[in-house]
Amino acid sequence: MSKKVKQAVLDALLFVGLLALTLYMVFHGEDLGDIRDAIRDCDERWLIPAVACVLVFIGGESVIIRLLLRSCGIKLGGCRCFLVSSAGFFFSAVTPSAGGGQPMQVYFLSREKVPVPVAAVALMAVTITYKLVLVAVGAAMALFRLDWLRARFDNMMFLFWIGLALTVGFTALLLILVFHPSLAKAAMDGGHRLLVRLRILRHKQSRREKLLDAMERYHETAAYFKTHMGLMVLVQLITFAQRFALFTVPWLVYRAFGLTGHGWADIALAQAVIAVAADMLPLPGGMGVTEALFLTVFAPVFGELALPAMVLSRGADFYCRLLISAAFTAAAFLVLGRRKGREVES
Repeated sequence: MSKKVKQAVLDALLFVGLLALTLYMVFHGEDLGDIRDAIRDCDERWLIPAVACVLVFIGGESVIIRLLLRSCGIKLGGCRCFLVSSAGFFFSAVTPSAGGGQPMQVYFLSREKVPVPVAAVALMAVTITYKLVLVAVGAAMALFRLDWLRARFDNMMFLFWIGLALTVGFTALLLILVFHPSLAKAAMDGGHRLLVRLRILRHKQSRREKLLDAMERYHETAAYFKTHMGLMVLVQLITFAQRFALFTVPWLVYRAFGLTGHGWADIALAQAVIAVAADMLPLPGGMGVTEALFLTVFAPVFGELALPAMVLSRGADFYCRLLISAAFTAAAFLVLGRRKGREVES
């Protein structure tokens, strides 16, 4: 069995194991009949736009990928970009720390004859703008609505701080790599030499060359950012809309249950801070932690309907997204790379 196959099997076992543990944690000791009745009584018309929000979320990234590729002179159709976007979300959802998403997107883009350096630059831009949304929301909530956060998170407030710290740290690292590539290159090379001297790593010239080559790609990303600042602002605005489309799902579930009293902004921001807390945790799709946070943060909003609301909200924004992206990922394997060429702008 190859190393890649073994890793895929381990990722699948981890996903299934966490799913089983999450289901046990959520439903153990609960009356499933009451949950079913509550869901049956909700207004299903509000759940249709919830699914639409999931499609907007996936489609938003496909629009961004298409814009970034076009700026590099590569014309890739919207449908094919949607397949690439879906593959990214699917593999991010089923691998720890979302580590499998972008490598698979690079793979599919390469099948469409997109040069790997171009794909890497475009996807780096996607990652940075994606994380900046969470940094902005998390920092704003910590600065201006800290009492609100403490009241909602209760004894799980530490998860918010850990999530915010990890997201800020990771985003800062990416920005250093992009905008200070020489500093990042020197630090990486020095760190590699230190690990070799400490005999933590064996000396391998090929490994060092690969790391230096990776640093060169960050240099290319920096040059791209500096020459396409207007486009990057547009991409950031699209990313905000994309992410808040998904954060809208709990509000639609709230309305499906016929509840009033809390506006869209209050509920969407609550979902956003849950994303801040869970996004960087090394769990596929943040399973387990996201469900627990939903039940804690939204308890004052949904009251006794918190568990049925979590089932519908999480069912739409994660499990429905997982199924949709899985279907389009299967289509990507069948469709992408099957035509003779693609158009390149002059």
